[in-house]
Amino acid sequence: MASSAEKNAASLFGDEDLTEMSGLKRGGDCIEVTCGCTSQRYGDAVGRLRVFASGDLEISCECTPGCKEDKLSPAAFEKHSEREGARKWKNNVWIILKGEKVSLSKTVLLKYYNQALKNGNGSHKSHCGRSSHRDEFIRCTICNKERRFRLRSKEECQVYHDALLDHNWNCSNSPYDKITCDTEEERASRKVYRGCSRSPSCKGCTSCVCFGCNICRFSECSCQTCVDFTLNSKA
Repeated sequence: MASSAEKNAASLFGDEDLTEMSGLKRGGDCIEVTCGCTSQRYGDAVGRLRVFASGDLEISCECTPGCKEDKLSPAAFEKHSEREGARKWKNNVWIILKGEKVSLSKTVLLKYYNQALKNGNGSHKSHCGRSSHRDEFIRCTICNKERRFRLRSKEECQVYHDALLDHNWNCSNSPYDKITCDTEEERASRKVYRGCSRSPSCKGCTSCVCFGCNICRFSECSCQTCVDFTLNSKA
């Protein structure tokens, strides 16, 4: 017997809506299809688009075997593909339908996304019910370059939290990709993309900024932020 999550995924769209979409998978609380974005200079960047009933859209990039970009918004995926011209991801990000590339705007896949915008859904919860956390930056005390911290899991939040408390943090302390002070800093145009599920260039909203949850606060930590959260959660 199918679980309630599987039933939910199966009910997002009718079979006739998804007929002949390339790479279609149903499971959990979303459906997944093959997607892409085309750059005149670099060709097709291919990925996997996940569509949630909440309206959230996520893309895992597969442009190269070693690409680590995951949970991108469609706009951030469009930027990552280095698509030229105006930023219109609804038209520029495509899926393969009946063997042809078709813009997302011409499919049913934006149904729940458009509904969420219309309803003004400002919830700070992500599609899986957990608080969302945008990427954050910490400046190296040696080279003065800002380094990105992804906050997608409790482990990643712990790494950022510990680094934030270390007033002498530098590039050699980074657990990611063996960054050194010689590594180039991200371009300013790339830094604006910080993982908000509603707007890739969001400067801070309730969709991507968490003010304390069990993912980014730690009961065993003695810092005032974590102590206050732990005491308040027990109240």
